[in-house]
Amino acid sequence: MSWDLKKEIGRKAIHLLSIFFLIIYIIFASTFSHRIALLILGFLLITLIEFEYLRVETGMKIPIISLLWRYRRAKERNKLGGEVYFLIASILCLALFDLRIAAAAILMLTFGDLVAALIGKRFGRIWIPKLKDRAVEGVLAELIVDLIIGFLIVRSLVNGSVWWLSSIIPSGQPIWPIIITMALTATVVETLVHKLDDNLLVPLFSGFNGQIVLLLLSVKII
Repeated sequence: MSWDLKKEIGRKAIHLLSIFFLIIYIIFASTFSHRIALLILGFLLITLIEFEYLRVETGMKIPIISLLWRYRRAKERNKLGGEVYFLIASILCLALFDLRIAAAAILMLTFGDLVAALIGKRFGRIWIPKLKDRAVEGVLAELIVDLIIGFLIVRSLVNGSVWWLSSIIPSGQPIWPIIITMALTATVVETLVHKLDDNLLVPLFSGFNGQIVLLLLSVKII
């Protein structure tokens, strides 16, 4: 395994920590309220930005946190890290969109991006013209993973509730128009974006498009 692939795995493993943003929201929203949960995430965001200030502006190295910084891309060394943009996107998704759509958008970025990078770099043979470091194998893998996430998360309500908040067995009907829209959006944005931060754009764009489809659908399937 090359060093570049090892670093890529390290970066994507850090993305898995982003799942805790969603878990924290669900715990505080169910225990207290939606507003309190968003305030907690806002506190985490400010804390992350403060750490980034110390890193970028003062060059201070903080034990443990420095272990995460070693996996940053070169373009992030003197800029805000991707986890800050991811948390901003997560807060906006949870504040603006249906919980099912917000959760799917966050998880599609977390796992879709991970699979696209690892499959593309490890097994990529067909490279997309004019797109830097984008393999067809990685793009297809991401689309499949995003569809699976949508299939599990974006389902009709059961007794007025989201199934995965109270059960480990999926229930309710998959809402395929939303699932396909979100999966395609997440995959296309992840594939095409180079200069802007995909940690911000993928959840917001896929979540927004999914929310629009939800609003257009019949109330009977919600």
